[in-house]
Amino acid sequence: MTHRAILAGVSLGRGVPVAVMGVLNVSPESFHAGSVHTDGDELLAAALAMVDAGAALVDVGARSTAPYGASSVSDRDECERLGRAVEALAAKVPVPISADTARPAPARAALDAGARVINDISGLRHPELAALVRERGAGAILMAFPNDVPSPHPPAATVKTLLQEALARARGAGIPEERVVLDPGIGFFRGERVAWDQWDAAVLAGLQDLDSLGRPLCVGVSRKSFLGAIIGRDRTEDRLAASLAATAVAVWNGASLVRTHDIAETLDAVRIAERIRGAGRTL
Repeated sequence: MTHRAILAGVSLGRGVPVAVMGVLNVSPESFHAGSVHTDGDELLAAALAMVDAGAALVDVGARSTAPYGASSVSDRDECERLGRAVEALAAKVPVPISADTARPAPARAALDAGARVINDISGLRHPELAALVRERGAGAILMAFPNDVPSPHPPAATVKTLLQEALARARGAGIPEERVVLDPGIGFFRGERVAWDQWDAAVLAGLQDLDSLGRPLCVGVSRKSFLGAIIGRDRTEDRLAASLAATAVAVWNGASLVRTHDIAETLDAVRIAERIRGAGRTL
């Protein structure tokens, strides 16, 4: 169990500084309007600004996956959106591009256009997508996606089981573990026995319980609704401070990659949390 991974040349895990991945969307229906850039020039400018601010990767989404609103974007439309967006970035952005999709056809379009990482919220539940990741030598971020039936187990235990299953699918498909990072799925568990804000808080508090999986963790808390539920702020624009607080907790508890809309501010929070956490171990 090395707890190390390399996503398209970006080293993650133990002994390596926590990295930050920028979030960009070309889907107007995405939950945070500030992340949406449908114009190619604006998208490129936003991506380059993220890199200048310290992003190690840029994650591009073309279909909202927010669990509280089913997306009506077709496979074909997602292919067109994602392929066009990745093509606009891949040759001009000096960090790897990740494609946020759980569908094989859009993933293929993104990889053809130059993406080097697939960020799959389904945790490789589609065998064709798993085979594609293996064949293309892509990196993979695999999320714990909830089952249709509420879990009888505590949040961290449920997430751990789902991530074990995702990792088993990756192994079964022949994807090398050093190309796999796991994501606990903050914000996606809406139908459980406890309220989603309680669920997400418990998962963040219990991130260290996922240590035995042996894989670096990618955590995305940026401007999500559980933060709004805790602090009483409905607008995503008002959740930056809460996002930074949750990010610091995630890093303290073992996150190796943070997915965020706000690179500069998040990187500051990450570095402070890292320094304080490390100081307690060395002095």
